[in-house]
Amino acid sequence: MTSRTPDPTQAEPEPPFPEQEQEPPGREAEMQPLADHGEHTYVGHDRLRDKVALITGADSGIGRAVALAFAREGADVLCSYWKEDDDAAQTRELVEEAGRRCETVAGDIGDRDHARALVQQAVDELGRLDVLVNNAAYQMAYDSFLEIPAEEIDFVFRTNIIAMFHLCQAAVPVMQPGSTIINTTSIQAAQPSPSLLHYAATKGAISTFTKGLAQEVAERGIRVNGVAPGPIWTPLVAMSFPGEKNAQFGEDTPLGRPGQPGELAPLYVFLATEDSQYISGEVIGATGGKPLH
Repeated sequence: MTSRTPDPTQAEPEPPFPEQEQEPPGREAEMQPLADHGEHTYVGHDRLRDKVALITGADSGIGRAVALAFAREGADVLCSYWKEDDDAAQTRELVEEAGRRCETVAGDIGDRDHARALVQQAVDELGRLDVLVNNAAYQMAYDSFLEIPAEEIDFVFRTNIIAMFHLCQAAVPVMQPGSTIINTTSIQAAQPSPSLLHYAATKGAISTFTKGLAQEVAERGIRVNGVAPGPIWTPLVAMSFPGEKNAQFGEDTPLGRPGQPGELAPLYVFLATEDSQYISGEVIGATGGKPLH
């Protein structure tokens, strides 16, 4: 397996990117330019020493960046992913290079039994569960919502929001006071694009889920927050838009470029640590300057 890594001496690439498209589920190695997960830049400070995190969608994109950052902060990680074995192997390599344990588990988190098994495996193999990052998602763009296949609507809701119910119902009973849940929502929750209507609808649901769950589990000493990314350069993007749109991805933000996964990882670290101990039920944007309302 070969891998390319971003050159740390280069500035963040700005649009236009080369025109490109991928077939689902998308692959990191095929992206032009490659995404930056913080491989050369993220420096840990032991803020998650000996904690255990379960991260869904951890094979690539934001999930990989969070796994890398958590590992460099001292956490062991269970990386859940759909079926991208090569990408998951690279994430595992990054975690282990940081000196931490990593379990990688493929499967459909929309399946209740699989979701519950992930939580149990984190406890059985890594000893506990301190942080649950519900990050996995699926999207695909269409010219009209009338074109969205019925089976894809079902799959998007199962993967993006129903899986969070399954995972949280399994995780909350085994989490100790001080544990955290972090859900990845999106600017699409506040500014839905008609071409991504099924995806946007799930992201709105995730924001509501986050705020409601935070109220119930506060008495257990568990905090729940969300991160709402804007345009972030990940395989999910490359596989879901036509090539000409990918070439200009993110240029409409006030900052004039897409974000890189590694730029979001510090926010997840902040929400996972005691630095954010009085923050719960919030959704924090990382949108390149686009408003979250």
